[in-house]
Amino acid sequence: MIPLEDARQRILAAIRPTGPETVPLGGGWNRVLARPVVARLTQPPADVSAMDGYAVRAADAVTGATLTITGAAPAGHPFAGEVGAGEAVRIFTGGFVPAGADAILIQENAKAEGPRLTVTEGVAAGRWIRRRGLDFAEGGELLPAGRRLTARDIGLAAAANHPWLTVHRRPRIAILATGDEIALPGEPLPPGGIVSSNAHALAAVIASAGGEGCILPIAPDDAGSIAELAGSGGYDLLVTTGGASVGEHDLVQKALGQDGFALDFWKIAMRPGKPLIWGRLGAMPVLGLPGNPVSALVCAVVFLLPALARMQGLPDAGPRTVPAIAGVDLPENDQRADHLRATLAPGADGRLVATPANRQDSSMLAVLASADGLILRAPFAPALPKGEAVEVIPLAALGV
Repeated sequence: MIPLEDARQRILAAIRPTGPETVPLGGGWNRVLARPVVARLTQPPADVSAMDGYAVRAADAVTGATLTITGAAPAGHPFAGEVGAGEAVRIFTGGFVPAGADAILIQENAKAEGPRLTVTEGVAAGRWIRRRGLDFAEGGELLPAGRRLTARDIGLAAAANHPWLTVHRRPRIAILATGDEIALPGEPLPPGGIVSSNAHALAAVIASAGGEGCILPIAPDDAGSIAELAGSGGYDLLVTTGGASVGEHDLVQKALGQDGFALDFWKIAMRPGKPLIWGRLGAMPVLGLPGNPVSALVCAVVFLLPALARMQGLPDAGPRTVPAIAGVDLPENDQRADHLRATLAPGADGRLVATPANRQDSSMLAVLASADGLILRAPFAPALPKGEAVEVIPLAALGV
């Protein structure tokens, strides 16, 4: 068995980012930039009013003064003239500040009667003016390459006049579930069979991370069938589930070996998820996950999600953790890194309390579905009393 972190680093060392592609602005959400977004214009393009009111010269707009309204400057219709001494121009939010004006007298502080404007409260120079380039300037980098785009980023790119974005291509991940005993949801179950949950769960994990999961037909426990389905090609990564252990029917390594599969490592010092395969089938990396559903999903959190991040040009560190305190006494750990399914709740002192489920069997999806996170226990960690600090991987933040 190799240590968990060694396994993760060996996986990431073999992964390369996908190439760039150009997508419409509206299709950029949750994609990762392959090239930075640079402003194609200056925003705002000129000094503009931040409020509805009057463009004035501050020296004239003192309390009690009377000014003459000489025109208007609504947004999109700049005033062509200049504000002279004793003059004011009606202006609205977003309107260009006319030449000669150095302040905006808000309408609440003035009273208009025909062309005459009485100042009821004076204004200082510069007040309520948004200066040219306040938000950004043409040529400035607004969003760096390697950033996953949020709705806010899409709005910024639009404001910077970008109808198209250059992003990393979505990684295409083939998902191959193996085993005579499994059937897809809704299909008739074979004798002694179970419903396959792994492929659909993994496809959801991949989609949440910005990839495209492609569920292949279930492969029976037959080396030829596994090899045929695995070799369909055209994918950035093949993920198998089941058949990764040492049983008589665990055929993934044997089947892929027929087509030149090169094994990097097998078996990791972690729980759940010890029988994990990593290697390469030609140019395509292969990640062989255990068949137990909890093991498969925990391994997806620990290994597949960082690999997907790497494929999209993102930082590829392990899953983010948050500090918490143990809700119960935790026993000493053995040689394998443990991932305890746990609920999270705020404690009386405001700290997060992580309470592991009573049963941690790797077949129990209901326990995993009700968990909020995974308590991390290092190999050979000593017993930990209730209330002591632990690190937790929060699952909802990962879309898991």
